[in-house]
Amino acid sequence: MKKSVLFGTLAAAALLAGAASATTLDDVKARGVLNCGSNTGLTGFGAPDANGNYQGFDVDLCKAVAAAVLGDQSKVKYIPTTGETRFTALASGEVDLLVRNSTWTFSRDTDLKFDFVAVNYYDGQGFMVKKTLGVSSAKELDGATICIQTGTTTELNLADYFKSNNIKYTPVTVADDAEAQRQFLAGACDAFTTDASGLAASRATLPNPGDYIILPEIISKEPLGPVVRHGDNQWGDIVRWTYFALVAAEEKGITKANIEEVAKSTQDPEVKRLLGLEGDMGKMLGLDNDWAKRAIAANGNYGEIFEANIGSKTPIGLARGLNALWTQGGLQYSPPFR
Repeated sequence: MKKSVLFGTLAAAALLAGAASATTLDDVKARGVLNCGSNTGLTGFGAPDANGNYQGFDVDLCKAVAAAVLGDQSKVKYIPTTGETRFTALASGEVDLLVRNSTWTFSRDTDLKFDFVAVNYYDGQGFMVKKTLGVSSAKELDGATICIQTGTTTELNLADYFKSNNIKYTPVTVADDAEAQRQFLAGACDAFTTDASGLAASRATLPNPGDYIILPEIISKEPLGPVVRHGDNQWGDIVRWTYFALVAAEEKGITKANIEEVAKSTQDPEVKRLLGLEGDMGKMLGLDNDWAKRAIAANGNYGEIFEANIGSKTPIGLARGLNALWTQGGLQYSPPFR
């Protein structure tokens, strides 16, 4: 190949790569709204309230990204997706970002051409039954009917678990958590299986939650997190580092209430970089230098968001567990802001 032709080919490829890397950010800025793929309704994680406004742990990450990119956490359009429709919505461009308890797996990352940019909740699959069923272990569910969402890792894990334990079950397939709950309450299935966090969220909304138990077995690893499309590295970096800004803020003791005071008084070099007081980290992302400060100020740091939506004092009642900071024995850990 002649040098001039080779140079032209490389230049064209570079231009295409540059265009691809800016596409989502440009689209979001031009639209003035972040299209965020959310759950159809999972209490504590992503669900509309009585006024139709979306609230929850995952929703607050969408709000943080909107605050970082658009300067306003309210500039989000929540697009409800099911286990079967969520990835199509992301691949087609209907949503800019998917944040709805989706598990990071090999095939989703590679075959579906997505990037899981962080893990905002470390989870595992469990089972919920009525106390009156009289079982205390998932291994006692031989012959049971089990409600399960289609198009999920849950479906595959269930088959693996029962096969490995040489027990049988009959699946009752449902489209989403709301249908699973209805079928479970109606007695169409003996057990309901999904991520343990989802079971806790569902149980909190049931009549007489004390009549139901979550069995002790956790049968899988379910690293849940925000998802973007392959090939748009700048957008992936924006979502990734917005999330890490929330984690770093908790590590550094920065809260929604004290962020302005910290910005005025801090002598911590990393906090100065995080809050845009020194350096040009925002410019590296294609944003201004206050991006992270706005993301944190929207609804607080990672710990505040966790406790407000799904923590031990909420009806969901989840302990931090694996989702505690690394300094507290958990897995949540932000790479350095430098």
